[in-house]
Parts: sequence; C-alpha cells; structure tokens
Amino acid sequence: LSTDDEDTFKILIATDIHLGYLEKDAVRGNDTFVTFDEIMKCAKQNEVDFVLLGGDLFHDNKPSRKAMHNCMEALRKYCMGDKPILFEVLSDQAVNFGNSKFPWVNYQDENLNISIPVFSVHGNHDDPTGADGLCALDLLSCAGMLNHFGRSLSVEKLEISPVLLQKGSTQIALYGIGSIPDERLYRMFVNNQVTMLRPREDENSWFNLFVIHQNRSKHGATNYIPEQFLDDFLDLVVWGHEHECKIAPVRNEQQLFYITQPGSSVVTSLSPGEAVKKHIGLLRVKGRKMNLQKIPLHTVRQFLIQDITLMDYPDIFSPEQPNVTHKVQAFCQQKVEEMLEEAEKERLGNPQTPEKPLIRLRVDYSGGFESFNTMRFSQKFVDRVANPKDLLHFTRQREAKDDEGIDFEALLSRPSSEVLQLRVEDLVKEYFQTAEKNMQLSLLTEQGMGKAVQEFVDKEERDAIEELISYQLEKTQRYLRERHVEASEEKIDEEVSVGLRGGKKMLKPEGRTLGVRVGVGCKGPDRERRREGTFNGS
Repeated sequence: LSTDDEDTFKILIATDIHLGYLEKDAVRGNDTFVTFDEIMKCAKQNEVDFVLLGGDLFHDNKPSRKAMHNCMEALRKYCMGDKPILFEVLSDQAVNFGNSKFPWVNYQDENLNISIPVFSVHGNHDDPTGADGLCALDLLSCAGMLNHFGRSLSVEKLEISPVLLQKGSTQIALYGIGSIPDERLYRMFVNNQVTMLRPREDENSWFNLFVIHQNRSKHGATNYIPEQFLDDFLDLVVWGHEHECKIAPVRNEQQLFYITQPGSSVVTSLSPGEAVKKHIGLLRVKGRKMNLQKIPLHTVRQFLIQDITLMDYPDIFSPEQPNVTHKVQAFCQQKVEEMLEEAEKERLGNPQTPEKPLIRLRVDYSGGFESFNTMRFSQKFVDRVANPKDLLHFTRQREAKDDEGIDFEALLSRPSSEVLQLRVEDLVKEYFQTAEKNMQLSLLTEQGMGKAVQEFVDKEERDAIEELISYQLEKTQRYLRERHVEASEEKIDEEVSVGLRGGKKMLKPEGRTLGVRVGVGCKGPDRERRREGTFNGS
C-alpha cells in the first residue's frame, strides 16, 4: 500500500476535536481552532478521498457562534474546490442520510463544489437534543459542509445500514453509530437488538470499517461497550470518545478485527492519558488490505504530568521537621522547573507549538504532611504555564470508608475543576438518597430527574425539567381520572401512595418523588419527551 493508485482509498481519521473547549480562556482560547485548521490542512495536502470524524467535533452541545464560525471557515477553506471526487456511493443514500433534509452525499449536490467530503458521527458532547432532535452536525449537514451519518431514532433496537463506497476495484462498507448512552446500547447488544446489515452481493469483497463513540474502558457493569459485542466480520474499528491516543491498530484476538483509537486533538483533562502525544491517522485501503500512517499534530499545546509521593523522600524532609512545608514547597518548585525545561527542549525547532505548556504536578501528601496554598505557589509560574490555576494538585491515600453519601458542604468548598468532574445525575441521586423523608420524591423518579437535570445543565435544554414534570403530572392526572378519585387532598395522596406501593403502571415502584399537588380536574399539557431517558415510567 506504499503507492497511491486508482484503487487505493486515502482517508484522514480524527476524533474528539472538541471545538470551542475553553474558548474564553485568554491563553488556551484558540487551541482547538488552530489544531482543527491543521487537521483539515493535512487532509488537503495529502489529497485524501475523504475525512472521517469519530464524534465530539464540538465541545458544547450548543456551540457558540465563534466555534461554529471557525469550524465552517476551516471546512470551506479546505473542503471546497474543483478537485474531482474519485469514489462513488453505491448504497441507498435516502437510508444513509435519512435524517437530513438533503438526503444525499454533499459532493453530489449540483449546487455545491466539494473537493474533500467529510463524514462524521455525533459524539456525546454534540448529540441531538430537544424536541426536534437536532445537533450541531445537522446544521453543518444542512449547509452542505459535512455528511452526518450513524443516526438512530429507535431507543429499543438499532439497525445499522452501511454507506457503501467504491473507488476502482476497492469497496468500503462504512458503518457508524453516533453516541448513545452506554447502558442503553449495552442493553441493546445483550438483547440482540443491534443488527449490522451487509451488502447482498459479494459480501466478502468489502472492507468493513466501523466508527463508534462510546466508553471503551469499563466505567461500571454496563457503562461501556465490550469489544467482543461488535461483529466479527469487521476489518477496522475507529473508536472515538476515549481521549488517550492509541492510534496504532491493535488486533482483537477474539473477533479478529483491528481497533484504532485516535484520541482527542486537545487536552481536556489533566490526566496521564492526555499526556500521550496527539496524532491523527492517514488510512489507506486497497481491496481488503489496509495501512494506517500516524501523523503527529504540531499545533497541540504540550502537556507534562508528574506524580510525587512525599513519603518517598525521607532523606529530604519528614513531617516532624519545623520548616517542613517550606521544604516541600521548594521541592515542588524544583519539579515544576524541571518539567518546564523539558517542555522547552521539546518545543525547540517546532514553531507551531504554543509557547506556554500545560503542567500538572500531583502531590501525595499522606503520612502526616500538610498541604499549602496552591494559588500562592502557582503565582510564581503565572507567565510561564498555560494552566496556573490547576498546576498543583494535592492527593491523599484514603482508607476505605463506609458509604456516607456526598457531603454537599465539602463539595461546594472544593476547587471548581474537581466539582465539574462529578456527574450531575450522580449528585441528584445522592441528594435524594440522603434527603429527609419529607424532601424525597413521590411522583418523579430519581433517574428521570437526574436525566432532566443533566440535560438542563450539560445540554442547556431549558425545558427539560419542565417537560418532565408536565409529563408526569399529566400521566398522574390521567391515572386519577380513570380511577374516579374524589377531588380532596387526602384521597389524592392516598391513591398516589397506593399506586407507589402497588407498582402501578402510572409510577415505577422504585420511584421517589416531588411533592406536587395534583388537581384531578385540570388537564396537564400533553407534551411527551421524545427522547427516552429524560423521564422514567413511560
């Protein structure tokens, strides 16, 4: 595959670009835009047939005008032009792009002049939300700049129809699933509700390429997608969502396909996985053979991370020393200086790399040591690092404790960067589990409330909570009307609690609830959430 010819597909692969991440930050604000420009420029320079994105093109569900503008600018600059497209789409495009108002690949639109088509699934950051189920990729699709595929409308089962592509004698079946909540997709796989359709003719002559955006590492019993769930006829899986760059294809010995995990093109969390150098891939496919070339990204801000445990240095300091904190501070300062020196050496000879690196020093101070003011410490490096506010992070080995729930007071006093890593749904669940009896829910379920609050916070869906409550009220009112309950508070409360105890269809038996008074005579708004998961008990 070393020579490019009329039978060789050249595909640029990237995932998790997170356009708009920290766009208001004075130092890091343009990082995502600069790197996206580098990625698209690379596609043009390598004269690829198309670009394949694995989700999370945007960081926010509702990207700012600046983020959308920068994205469109890069797509127009590098993807429009007279260069002929040398491959064709053989599948039914009305099926592949059925959710679009223009259900055909953008380069076949007579009103557009596309030189490099971009195909993308959506991620969990830029997934469809709201009553109309639209996402940022749908805007780009409508504007003719991108081909959004891998949309699923059913929450019960999944039927994945591939985009069939042909260049010369090489045929690619391109499968994709946009991000779906991991637990739901896991359940679909277990119940055999995921079907991957295959071409009727010569099914063994196709190179089967699959794009997925889910948890690959195990985050809970069903909060990930095991690799062995995927069909064994696949040749290559492009795995999005995981940010660590593991772009070299790794063979799954059970299913015998290869997996490439390109990782993100921007550091969004100061964790060891993100410190791995960022790359994109140039995939060549000829017949059933493939080759993936790693391409390092030069515009990515450097990130160095180091862990130190104070107990490991007994010759330098011990907790009993009177001026031990001062010594620890000097020691940490020396470590940061060393990392800055290393970053500077790496940066020399590469003018595209941003000047200020990201530095994270994690200090384990267990064993009787005390922490010190991290903000004051960081002031010394404010002009030399890109993240002075979270340069230093103190940790301590904890002894196993009984489940005590979340201490909300302690939580609010933590640095904001730590609070952000807690999931909104988990906070809602913990809150109601530890709440007083009179504060617990009786009509809404914790799960439904958690999902609604998550959409309200993460996706800025302002109507999510209101719609959940309206839906549950309307359903409860309908239940009470059917049972001809007397319109008094006592009778209504009694009937609701009976419904809860008996596990009637109206309410899930485990539901706890919102003390809302239910007027039997008044009719609630008839608006049902169109997306499963925003409420519980439908």
